[in-house]
Order: sequence, then C-alpha cells, then structure tokens
Amino acid sequence: MLEVFGNTGVVAALHSMAESGRIPHAILFHEDDGGGAFPIVLNFLEEVYGGSPRVQKLIHADIHFVFPVAGEKNPVSAQFAAPFRELLLENPYFFESELYSAIGIEGKQSGISVAEARSILDRLSLSAVEGGYRSVVVYLPEKMNAASANALLKMVEEPPENTLFLLITHAPEKVLVTIASRCLRLRVEPLSEEVNARVHASSAARNTALADSFHDLLSAVVSKDLLAALEVGDSLADLKDREQQKAFCAVASESLRKIFLLQQKMPQLAHADDDFYAKMAASLRPAFPRLALACLERASTLIERNVNQKILFTEMVTQIYSYGTR
Repeated sequence: MLEVFGNTGVVAALHSMAESGRIPHAILFHEDDGGGAFPIVLNFLEEVYGGSPRVQKLIHADIHFVFPVAGEKNPVSAQFAAPFRELLLENPYFFESELYSAIGIEGKQSGISVAEARSILDRLSLSAVEGGYRSVVVYLPEKMNAASANALLKMVEEPPENTLFLLITHAPEKVLVTIASRCLRLRVEPLSEEVNARVHASSAARNTALADSFHDLLSAVVSKDLLAALEVGDSLADLKDREQQKAFCAVASESLRKIFLLQQKMPQLAHADDDFYAKMAASLRPAFPRLALACLERASTLIERNVNQKILFTEMVTQIYSYGTR
C-alpha cells in the first residue's frame, strides 16, 4: 500500500467500510492542493478490490480516472491516460499545476466537459470486467461545467448497482451542491511542514522563488519604491501559466498569515524563523495583512477568468503598495 501521512481517522473509517462491505456509493474527499487524497483513495480501492496489485499499478480495468483536460474537439481524460498514470505513479502527492504540465495543457483553460460525463456513462453501462465494483475517481469535480455536473448528478442520484464514485476536491464550496449533498464528505488533513517539504521537494524550490518575489514586493512597499513594486507585477504577468500565478497568490497569502500572527504577538503559531517576517511585521501597519490578502484573493479569482495578466498584476501590486504606504 502507498504511504499515508496522518489522517488515521479517515483511513480507519475507510478500512471499516471496505471490511464490512457497507460502502457509500459516493465519497467526496476534501484535500489541500497536493495534500495526499490519492494515496488514501488508492489504498481504499485496493481493499475494495480484494488486494489486487492492479489497483496500485493503475491498470485495473474497473477503475476509471477523470480529471480536467483541455484541447480542441472535446477531449476526455482517457486521451491523457498515459501521462496521468506516469505522474500518479511517480508522486501521488502531485500538485494540480503538475498535472497540467504532465499532460501538456499548462496555460490553457482546463475543465471536465459534458463529453467526459457521457464517456463515464458509456463505461458504466458495461459490466464489470473482473466482477464486483466499477469505480470512477474524479479529480477536481469543481472543474465541471453546468452540463457535465448535471449529467454526473443523475449518475450519483441513481447509480448503477455496485458503482462507486470517489471525488477529490480542493474547493468543496464550488462543487455542485446537489452532488456534494449526496456524498459522504471526508476531510483529508494537510501534511505537516516536514512531510510537505519531503514529498514536494521540486515544488518547494518553485515556491521559494515565488515567496522571494512576494518578499521583493513587500520590501518595495516598505521602502516606498513604486517602480520596484511594478517590476514585481511584470514578472508575475510573465509567469508561464495560470497555475504558477495562482501558486504565487497562495504562497503570498501564507506570508501574510505569518506577518499577521507576528503582529498579534503569536510567534509560536507563525513558524516564521526568517528575520524578514519580523521586520515586515514591525514596518507594516496592522491592517495591511488583511487588506493585501483581499487583493490576492481577488487576483486568484480573476486569473481563472482569463483576464489580461499585465493589467491584473499591475493593479494588484499597485493596490498592495497603496495599502502599505498610506
């Protein structure tokens, strides 16, 4: 079985379901990006399928994987099965952005289309190859458009016998309410800092570079150097894909959390060993983290809407600059 870090309660609950045979037809796993739902799901499926080694090898004929894709002529997940399988086997703790890079759609608007929902229907209309359950693992159901979500809803409402839906989401509030309400919901607890660094070593280097960019922005704010702040905005607009831009917003938000906690005299919660954070906490006014965080959240939302990146990040850094220099 794959190694699972923490989440003993979730693992125990799933083991009990598999052992007793009382398995809900739909389970919604809420994880942070790169947070480890896939190892939990695959271990559970291995138990459901009686310990079959084909589960962990991702070659079990009765398990189907669905994930966001992009391209012309309504592509479906099956067309990207090989690179997806390679990515999942290499690191089941992968980030969303790593999926898009692996299947070659970085920078494109990804989603789960109605064509995908129809493909699922076609596969579930067939008898299980090995008997027992037919399973569909849907990664990021929040990426479904209205038509595909409603098509899936019909299957979740009235699933064929011995059919199991396992949904992995990063944003449960964006999953169609009528789908989420029909699922058993399980929260996959975030990885510890030590484990996160170990399983995401390559991504950690990227996040360090993004954190450095935000540090440059904050330094420009404190020194009242608008030109330097705008240069940071230009570098963010030049990032090669939306996922990296969203990752910047997430990394920057974490930095603001540390500054806020230091300002509130709670260093034990901030986990901010770098002197930079102490300097920023002392230099920025108490309202700054909250105001800047709102800017980042707005930018993250607009990134999904394919707005002009240059305008978006120029506006964002200018607004953050104004909050810090008032």
